[in-house]
Amino acid sequence: MADTALALTPAYKLAQLIKNKELSPVELVDCFLERISVLNPKLNAFLTVTESEARATAAAAEKALVTQKELPPLHGVPVAIKDLEYTKGIRTTSGSLVYKDFVPDEDSIAVERLRAAGAIILGKTNTPEFGLLGETKNRLGDDCRNPWDTRCTTGGSSGGSAAAIAAGLSPLATGSDSAGSISNPAGFCGVFGIKPTHGRIPLWPPAPDSLLLLDSGPISRTVKDAALMLGIMAGHDSRDPISIREKAPDYLSVVDKPLPKLRMAWSADMGYAKVDSEVRSASEEAARVFETLGCTVEEAAPDIEYPFDIYTPIILADEYVAIGNLLEERPEDLFPESVVEMKPAREVTSVQYVRALNRLWHFQSRMSDFFEKYDILLTPTNVVTAFPVGDAPREIGGQPVKPHWTTFMPFQVCWNLTGYPAASVPCGFSANGLPIGLFIIGRWGQEDVVLAASAAFEQARPWADKIPQIAQF
Repeated sequence: MADTALALTPAYKLAQLIKNKELSPVELVDCFLERISVLNPKLNAFLTVTESEARATAAAAEKALVTQKELPPLHGVPVAIKDLEYTKGIRTTSGSLVYKDFVPDEDSIAVERLRAAGAIILGKTNTPEFGLLGETKNRLGDDCRNPWDTRCTTGGSSGGSAAAIAAGLSPLATGSDSAGSISNPAGFCGVFGIKPTHGRIPLWPPAPDSLLLLDSGPISRTVKDAALMLGIMAGHDSRDPISIREKAPDYLSVVDKPLPKLRMAWSADMGYAKVDSEVRSASEEAARVFETLGCTVEEAAPDIEYPFDIYTPIILADEYVAIGNLLEERPEDLFPESVVEMKPAREVTSVQYVRALNRLWHFQSRMSDFFEKYDILLTPTNVVTAFPVGDAPREIGGQPVKPHWTTFMPFQVCWNLTGYPAASVPCGFSANGLPIGLFIIGRWGQEDVVLAASAAFEQARPWADKIPQIAQF
């Protein structure tokens, strides 16, 4: 059986072991491919496994240890790529039958940079069709399963990536996020995920998800791994006109330093959400950990309107521009729940859209007012723990709710609307053994502060040693 300790070793340590010639890239890739062969049939975390390419790339990386003096930062380290990201020469389905045989002739910018950094692609991770749903399910196969309980969902839309990290099928994975698609599955699966400031990682080619609100970001077991990965993926590229021109912060430099005395706000419900009592208790206890680290933590929430009233017309119009043609041209190949999500886009008028934009500017202004007082906002990542596949909760905190992703992950769209960086850190477990996440949100452009806070919490309350039973072999 594959070496569990090796599979769960942080990526930054793996990279150093390889550079020191204490670990073979071939051995490392073999380890992960063996684990994938055993666990993926149970989890469906990968839609495509690139076994031949990974082995060939690992062999080349091993030869380079002898021939190259300067090695890139992820030389020989495996990575899993969410199947919304273009990968040159590797099937890219976007979780849809429409693209089940599509093989791009170019990489996305994020993938291009990861390859240049020496990473070895293990395969493409599962995603709901076009990233539209809060659970990772599609018509390409079984639903993605949560490693902590395979009866339960991973969330979405980066569920395959989060499951792969939690089960030790890859040390690093990419996610993407237009409504919480990094933090939601990271929270459900007990791993770390960060959505950076909007535009920090350039997007090209445009994903068939959201043109306006989407961001890529890392999912990993440790904060330092995410900082390493984010530093590689970040930086301006003229192919994406929204990408930030200013140089990204040095993310690795902050994760090992003492945490500054930050002003933090804590809100269990942001003034509008229903929250499970167990989640509320665990995440509030986690938020108070920052007081022991020298920060101030006050109970406060931004004075904002219900974010989905703004988000919904914008995202519907956005998605319709990207993939609305498929409703007319390929309806028989679409996942039924994707159609339900997409159909209302036909009804969004230009007047509704402009009104939503006007409200968005007020929303952003009020959020800026709030973050003039606070450096960090803390909330629960999700308001429930992972639930059985296909059975979204109809009651939360003793109150009835619509069984829809907007009720079990109600906070995330705020940070897509504002573009602020937001990370989910594991902060505990429910009585039935399912992970609970704490959401750490920072000011626009300050992923370094979010990473610093996340790293300090990780040091105070380590989580990387907590492994699902299914991954222990």
